[in-house]
Parts: sequence; structure tokens; C-alpha cells
Amino acid sequence: MAHPTPGTAQMPAAAADLLALGRDYCLPVYRPRAMVLERGRGARVWDSTGREYIDFSAGIAVCSLGHADPDLVAALVDQAGRLWHTSNVFQSEPPLRLAQELVEASRFASRVSLCNSGAEANEAAIKLVRKWAAAQGRAPERRVVLSFRGSFHGRTLATVAATAQPKYQAGYEPLPGGFRYVGFNDVAALEAAMAGGDVAAVMLEPVQGEGGVLPAAPGFLQAVRALCDRHGALLVLDEIQSGMGRTGELFAHWHDGVVPDIVTLAKALGGGFPVGAMLVGPAAADAMQFGDHGTTFGGNPLAAAVARVALRKLASPAIAANVARQEAALRAGLAAIDEAPGLFSGVRGRGLMLGAVLRPAFAGRAGEILDLAAAEGLLLLQAGPDVLRMVPPLNIGDEDVAEGLVRLRRALRAFAR
Repeated sequence: MAHPTPGTAQMPAAAADLLALGRDYCLPVYRPRAMVLERGRGARVWDSTGREYIDFSAGIAVCSLGHADPDLVAALVDQAGRLWHTSNVFQSEPPLRLAQELVEASRFASRVSLCNSGAEANEAAIKLVRKWAAAQGRAPERRVVLSFRGSFHGRTLATVAATAQPKYQAGYEPLPGGFRYVGFNDVAALEAAMAGGDVAAVMLEPVQGEGGVLPAAPGFLQAVRALCDRHGALLVLDEIQSGMGRTGELFAHWHDGVVPDIVTLAKALGGGFPVGAMLVGPAAADAMQFGDHGTTFGGNPLAAAVARVALRKLASPAIAANVARQEAALRAGLAAIDEAPGLFSGVRGRGLMLGAVLRPAFAGRAGEILDLAAAEGLLLLQAGPDVLRMVPPLNIGDEDVAEGLVRLRRALRAFAR
């Protein structure tokens, strides 16, 4: 039975009071839905009224092992009884082991820098590129970082400058200089933009997330790698959303057979516990030395202990097989659901990072569908105003996928009416 998302007038007083706290005390940079999530298990969550939802959002591709995964909980509880924090002035075992395991899993990296988030990982990557270029004897004007329109690399000032979407940059000018943008999947434009020899690095997502769940075209990453080699630039891959098994491989760039110089990770790496990482290959592994970068909390023992378990599970053949299975189920289900309303122009993406693109007649209305889906007990995301984004847990089961599609069908019928 469908349960509509309640308005505050219909909510129990405690839930309404909590929502009021958000309105009164939190900076209003988000517009969260009028629900207070209270607990989760696997691919399902419950709000403070007891209403249940199937979660196709996974905390924006973060909870890739679902909610309250017992192995992650055990790692966190065990480490919490031992040591929470040391700072990087001292050493502890979990981050050292995690660094080794990330290097070994990556197939390219020599060293790792641990941090707290994707924005921090990308900020570190930009700094590393500049430091590397300076060591090459390049003048500041020859340290350009080139990124792609539609990209999203974070909310710090430098990562906003790298994010080639004006809506994220508006009002924050003057932005840091030294960034250049070209069209995604446009090899000719990239070649022209690098012709002057001032590009120190090309930075991109193998699958653009916020830009509409748009994968790199076949052969594009290889072309970027070749142009980087020709012009003496580093290849930086932002795998914050696409990495850690999301596309069916542990790293999305494995599908394309390229070897990057830097990869950034976060989101699923901690399964919901904040952690990020910058992986660096041999070309730039020695560019930063003592005092060149730092973080108070980065790679703290709690985060690293959880991330070690998450990495091991996300790298398993069982996860890869389930991603392939559930991708096929979602694609088939979306096609069947949309036969009658005809709302979608197509479904794109890789693995369990899928985007259903609204036809031009329904452009700009993805948010309405998200509200209707929540009313039916399904949590979805959007990637811009025209794309429904589905990034469920990678271990989601057949029953949850099937029921999620049933609830989506009801939401889409309501929208079509």
C-alpha cells in the first residue's frame, strides 16, 4: 500500500519539531524532503513516523553496502574501543594498512594521501598537480588544470573552479585562476585546448554524476591519455562517485583500459563513514614532501578501519556479479514501466549508476517525480533537472529492486496523470 509523504501538519509533534530545528538553525543550503530518517537496514530505511522506504539513493552513492552493514558496524565498534584519533603527527595501524591495500588494489598507484571527503581529495589533487608542474620548472601560467563542462569536483573554492558548471560558481567570484573548460567527449576541442603547452593536468569523471549520469564515450579516455602523454600533462580521474565497484569494476577507468596518474576517491570508500583518498602513480608520487600538505582528521583510525572492510567487500567478485545482475534488472524494469507513459528518452550510465533522461516535454520536472516517488516509499535522486538518478546499494537484492520498480511505476503513473 502506498503511503504519501506527510506534510508537517500531519506529522507527529516530535518529527515536526525536528524539521523546525532544521529550518531555524541550519544554513539553508539544502532543501531536504519533509521527513526525518531514523534507521536503516540493507536497502531500506525508516523515518521517524515508522514509514519504510526502498533506498535507490544510497546517500548519493555512498552507502554502497547498504545501511548498517554488520561487517562495517563491527569494524567501527571494535576500533571505537581502541583508538579514535591520533592526528598525523603520530601513526596508527588502520590508515597504514588502508594505504597499502589501496595501492595494491589500484593497479597503478605508488602512494596514497588520506583525507575526509571527495572535495578534499580533489583539492589535494589540484595542489599536487601544481606542485608537480612547479618542480618541472613550469611558470605559474603553464600550470593550467583542464576540466569538462558538466563536471562536478566539489564545493571548495578550487574544486568549484574546476567544476565547469556556472550554477555552482555564481556569486563566489573571483574564482582561483588556472582552469580551462572544454566539452565532455569532444576530442578535437580537447586537442585544441592543449595545443599551447600550458596544460599541466586533465581532470575528469569517467562517468559524470551531477552532470547527468553521462559516461565517457568509447575511446575517449584513451584519447585523453594519449593527449596527456603528448603534451606532458597528468591525467587525474575523479572516481569519487563512479569508483569502488559502482560501475561493475572496482575502478570505472578499468572498463577503458587506461592508466591514470592520479585517482581521487571518497563516498563509497567508507560505506557512509567520512573518508577520502588521493591515489598517486609514479610520475607524481614524489611531488609533495614534508610540509607540503596536511589534514588534522584525514585517515583517522575510525575511518580507516571501516574503509578497509568496505574496500575488501566492494572489491569482491560477488559485488561485481550483483552489480551486473541488478543493472540488467533495472534497465529492463525501467523500459517496461515507461512503455505506456513514455516519459524517458533513454537510460544511460554504467553498472548501478544509472540515469533515466526525461523527454524534452517533461524537462525540468525531475524534482516532481522524486517527490512522488518518496510518497510511494522510494528514495531517488536527480542529476540536474532532467535526469532521475539511481545509485542503489551495490549489494541490493532482487526483492528490493523489484519492489522499488513497483513503487516507481506508481509514482510515474501519478506524474503522467
